[in-house]
Formats: sequence, C-alpha cells, structure tokens
Amino acid sequence: MQYPIYRPRRTRRNETLRRMVRETCLSPDNLIYPLFVVHGEGVRKEISSMPEVYHLSVDEIVKECQECWGLGIPAVILFGIPHGKDPMGSEACDPEGAVQKAVRAIKDAVPEMVVITDVCLCEYTDHGHCGIVEKGEVLNDPTLELLARSALSHARAGADIVAPSDMMDGRVAAIRDLLDEEGYSDTVIMAYSVKYASAFYGPFREAAESTPQFGDRRSYQMDPSNRVEALREAALDIEEGADVIMVKPALPYLDIIAALKDRFDMPLAAYNVSGEYSMVHAGGRLGWIDAEKVMMESLISIRRAGAGMILTYFAKEAARVLE
Repeated sequence: MQYPIYRPRRTRRNETLRRMVRETCLSPDNLIYPLFVVHGEGVRKEISSMPEVYHLSVDEIVKECQECWGLGIPAVILFGIPHGKDPMGSEACDPEGAVQKAVRAIKDAVPEMVVITDVCLCEYTDHGHCGIVEKGEVLNDPTLELLARSALSHARAGADIVAPSDMMDGRVAAIRDLLDEEGYSDTVIMAYSVKYASAFYGPFREAAESTPQFGDRRSYQMDPSNRVEALREAALDIEEGADVIMVKPALPYLDIIAALKDRFDMPLAAYNVSGEYSMVHAGGRLGWIDAEKVMMESLISIRRAGAGMILTYFAKEAARVLE
C-alpha cells in the first residue's frame, strides 16, 4: 500500500474514528491495586516516596477496597507490615497477621472483590531478605516450607489468589502441593515468574520496610541483562502449577512481557512498580511532564505488550480517567 492510495491519517481525523480502529484497549478490569496493611486502627500514613499511597490499618483497607470496587477495579494485592520482625519472618504465617486480618475483613465487606496476597518473607524478616539466612547466604530449600505455610494461612483467611514473589526455586510447586493437600485446590497461584533485580523497587522498600540489612537480592532475583532465562523461569512456574505468570518491573521489560505472551498461552500479569509510579508523580509535580497523560500512555504500553493484568499504584487514578 502506497501513498496517495493509502492514507493512514484518514482514520485519525477525529476521536470517534480513532476509537473505532484502536488496537489496544485499557479498562478498569485490567487493573490490580496494591495496598500496604499495618496493625492498628484508623491508620492512614502516606509513604513519603510514593505520593497518595499509604500504610493502612485494616479498617482503612476496607474503605479503600470499597472505593476501588466502586471504580470498577476487580482486585487488590496486599502487602503486610508486621508487629515485629525476626530471622524466620514468623508473622508471615500468623493467622492474626495484618494480611490475614485484612483478607477476612475485605471478603466480609466486598465479597466479590478478588483478594490477592503477596507471599514473601522480606517484609517479615529482620534481615530483609526473602528467605532463611545462614552464614550470610539465603537458603533456597529450607525457605520453601515457610513460603508454603504463609500461602496456606492466606488461603485459610479467604484469599482468592496467592502470589509468591520471593524467587526461590521450586516455590510454586511447594505452595501448590500444600494448598492441594489442605483442601485449597481452587486457590489461584499468580507467580512472580520473571522478577528482575531492579533499581526501580526503591520506593517500595520504604513502603514495605523491606530493605536488606546486608548485601542485595541479585543471587535470587534475575539479572536485567537476561531474556532467554525469563522464558525458562516462566516455563518452570507453569510446570509447577502456576495459574498466572507475571513480569516485574513492567516498563523496562516490555520486551519480556511480549516474549512471554508469544510463547505461553497463559494469563499474564505485569507489575508497574513503585519507581515507575514515583518518577511520574515527581515529574508531574515539577511541571516537567503531564503526569496523567504519561500514566495512561505507560499503562496502555503494558497492555499493548501483552499483559492482561496490571498491578499498579495508578489503579484508582486510571480508573477515574477511564470512567
């Protein structure tokens, strides 16, 4: 097709035509809103590096979920801040932990909302790593039992989906086996299958109070240089029983999202992480960018790459724009 016979601008002349030929659409149905749960009552404390994102007590979490449901957002994912931390991350498995309490409260107040729980130990351990540490090394296999027990405690509280984010080898199988053994075969596993050791997580570490006390997480999170390894990681999680696979972060790894979409016939999620969120807000507050337009362009790019679900701190803002 050549000009002047084919003129691509013909279908761009007005908004109605543009809507009619639009290839990728975004709706609130694609959005998952992350929430940070703390103990107490009436707690709503803004996280300094993440404007309009808060530490919330269970009563405030319920209000957030009711608002999200009213905006058409179908799901939230919960991260917990414990009373105290120890080497084993004990509260991760506690039926009276912040996340477990929040799950029960949300399912009572907004029963149709899908509640996802992050399954990891970094928020709960005093060393800030995602597994058991011995002599400065994060141990893989001994960590699996704790992760599985944590996921089970979430399922017992009523979580619809458990989402292991730790990047220990074999954790999906360990979780699936224990859930099935205990009668929770319908609980969905959304695996953080491709989670890179990224500098974009900085604000989250303040939010989750999970900064490692020594070293870093490069021995278990993926090297940002690797692409083929991402396919292997996703294939392993699928074989072990993952129902949904995820890429984290989203924007620097759109090529990985697209590769997984092409390779696997599986529901695919992507995490639009804290650093991506905070940079947009910072640029908007400085007047350097139109934050709302950049937000929407970012989210549609993640959808265009192939993600059907987007975990994003922009969920409420985007849902309002989409109304």
